[in-house]
Amino acid sequence: MRQDLSPDRVKTEQDGLSPTTKAILERNTLIDRDILNRFGPPGGKSGLDDLLRQRADLWRGRIPQPLEERGVPTGFVELDRELAGGGWPRGALIEILSPYRGREALHLMMPALVRLSREARWIAWVAPPYLPYAPGLAGRGVELSRLLMITPGDERMCLWSLEQALRSGACSAALAWPGQLEMAALRRLQLAAETGNALAVLFRPEQAARQASPAALRLRVRCLADGMAVHVLKRQGGWAVGPLRLQALQASQPVAPDRSAYPFPES
Repeated sequence: MRQDLSPDRVKTEQDGLSPTTKAILERNTLIDRDILNRFGPPGGKSGLDDLLRQRADLWRGRIPQPLEERGVPTGFVELDRELAGGGWPRGALIEILSPYRGREALHLMMPALVRLSREARWIAWVAPPYLPYAPGLAGRGVELSRLLMITPGDERMCLWSLEQALRSGACSAALAWPGQLEMAALRRLQLAAETGNALAVLFRPEQAARQASPAALRLRVRCLADGMAVHVLKRQGGWAVGPLRLQALQASQPVAPDRSAYPFPES
């Protein structure tokens, strides 16, 4: 049976509706007309694509979304190929999950730290659990004069110091090894990284993968005999991928070989 959608019939049916319902219907009609005027009829793909491109905060699933700003190259071609912007995203929260509190995973950051240490800004290390080994870092090419060591007294001050370093604009990157973090704390760090256009790099235990996070990039790193296995758990503009097998960089160790550590508060 064909449904009667004539204006007279629709008006008759609407006469029995409440004023609130009528107002909602009228508003929706205006919205539909605006969408048609701006983006064409339903099924028109180009208009929807234009709308999506205007929203950088929308994740488009299988479609890689190139970033306007290039990332900091990781030094590993296989990894750069999988990351939007071709490297570590600037102004973003990055989580590197590993079973060893980031000691071995720090090797993954070394090429980027070398590059960033030649910029005019600082690289902050907030409460590192292992003593950074100056000869090893220098052997990799890191400019030691651009490193800023921050050793707060407790977990609360660690987070505060990390947030201030990121937000200040004086740091190109800030590295930290936090314990358990609430979502609110992670969001503050993400916003601080955006404000200061800095890399916020958190080295976290593997168990943190079970916790939701606003991080733009999340990696799980495990050491192999000849390099590293990297799983991209979360990235901008794409699905999870991995494992990527990255060759080890043959150079000096970035942390003291005797595992000397600064005091680090437990969560």
